Amino acid sequence: MKPFDPRLLKHARRARLPVAAVAVLGAAAAGLIIVQAQLLADGIAAAFTGGATLGALRGVLLALAAVLAGRVAVAWAGEIASYRASAAVKAELRRSFLARAVELGPRWLAGRRSAELTALATEGVEALDGYFAKYLPQLILAAIVPVVVLVRVGLADPLAAVTIAATLPLVPVFGALVGKMTGAYAEQRWRALAVLSHHFLDVVSGLPTLKVFGRSKDQRAVIGRVTGEYRRATMDTLRVAFLSSLVLELVATMSVALVAVEVGLSLVYGHLGLRTGLLALILAPEAYLPLRQAAAQFHASADGLAAAAAAIEIIETPPPPAGERRAPAPRVIRAEAVSVVHPGRSGRAPANFSALFRAGEISVLAGPSGSGKSTLVDVLLGFAQPSAGRVLVDGDDLAGLDCETWRSQVGWVPQQPYLFPGTVAANIRLGCPGAPDAAVAAAARAAALDDVPLGRLVTERGGGLSSGQCRRVALARALLPGRPVLLLDEPTAGLDPEAEDRVLDTLRAQAAAGRIVLIAAHHPRVIAVADQVVRLTVDEVQASAAQTARYEEIPV
Repeated sequence: MKPFDPRLLKHARRARLPVAAVAVLGAAAAGLIIVQAQLLADGIAAAFTGGATLGALRGVLLALAAVLAGRVAVAWAGEIASYRASAAVKAELRRSFLARAVELGPRWLAGRRSAELTALATEGVEALDGYFAKYLPQLILAAIVPVVVLVRVGLADPLAAVTIAATLPLVPVFGALVGKMTGAYAEQRWRALAVLSHHFLDVVSGLPTLKVFGRSKDQRAVIGRVTGEYRRATMDTLRVAFLSSLVLELVATMSVALVAVEVGLSLVYGHLGLRTGLLALILAPEAYLPLRQAAAQFHASADGLAAAAAAIEIIETPPPPAGERRAPAPRVIRAEAVSVVHPGRSGRAPANFSALFRAGEISVLAGPSGSGKSTLVDVLLGFAQPSAGRVLVDGDDLAGLDCETWRSQVGWVPQQPYLFPGTVAANIRLGCPGAPDAAVAAAARAAALDDVPLGRLVTERGGGLSSGQCRRVALARALLPGRPVLLLDEPTAGLDPEAEDRVLDTLRAQAAAGRIVLIAAHHPRVIAVADQVVRLTVDEVQASAAQTARYEEIPV
């Protein structure tokens, strides 16, 4: 884990001005430290050697009060600037993170833990306050103050400056050694939190099922075990942080003691005056203090840095290649020898797939699970890239078309449709926000959604509706914009025969209106209405234990 990660500023350009202000204020703080030490040394030396009274020191005391007030003002302004930098970084990092997650598409999201991503975008990014508000200002002071102090002490007492310069590197060296261990523990703690979040979300989501089958109590032990792992990871991180503070305090104290011994001997033998010796003694601790505090605050910011590194890794994940040509309203879609290799699997699904889908026809992709039906739908949507072969839209390669304009031509019903909190009508309007009420009602009727009031409120993931009703809401959502291509993944799953017949009649009408209707299904009643069926089958290849798919186009 790096003490300073420049990628944070790269992905948060609005934070550069506040960070620059923190640097300027750090230089001002260093100058005030020198002035304060000089005033203290002059005042103490005048009082002890010159017999100066309180009245004679009035000017020094007023100047010292002004310097202290200046240090307070600089610290206050630095804290404001650092929190503004933190807010800017968090906001921009979250926007970039969410935008890239959406850009990478649902296939990438399907391979990630949703609870882990949620924890990363919320609690993980929020932990950056410790980095920008506490650690970064101390890191800037640690880069400025020791240099200024060394220069000033070197002008007054070169031997003390040599002692400080020789012992000063010990603080960052020990801090780096301990910080490396702290970073490892922080990453371990972050992984434990991600596992806990994901498991807890799974348990809460499946609680009704667990309750029905009497298995809800069994999950308490599992959650207790995962929580214990997170607690142990947290305590390990805190233990290292406390031990590191002890080590750094000991190194700094011994270093200041060496400077004090040198100054004391120089005073005894008359090599230094009292004012010069006091100046060196007052400034010596100030040289080590920013380094010690920066090392201590590093532990407080370790969680934020670990989360930011994970977020930046996702942000820097290259999105699928996209073309620039605008997609016309398609009449023909042709797949030519399309193959998709899935990560972690040696086989292809589908393999060497070729087919022709025409406007005005219903085409059905049929085959067993794992043969590549849903993957092919993802390829046609641009969410997955074929490992071999290509898809042509009216003769143009799909890879060369702009993804946004192409998807604006497609109505899509996924295998597991997602409904957002709100009314049924609002969920139908998701792809066409400005649709009038009459159009929404017509789309609902076409999707056989007469039994559900459009004003009914649903919760997250369609709570309050059955699985068949959720699927019909998704179908109405796809039908509403009147797009020229319909890609439907198991659109009649969970429907009763009457509702299924109405949906199939709607799909026939959509095809008759000149649309390309492509359905991934294996239900015989859906296959029966198809103008063509493309069957994908899975063969076991014993030599490699891999699965391959072949297709067969059968006109009906």
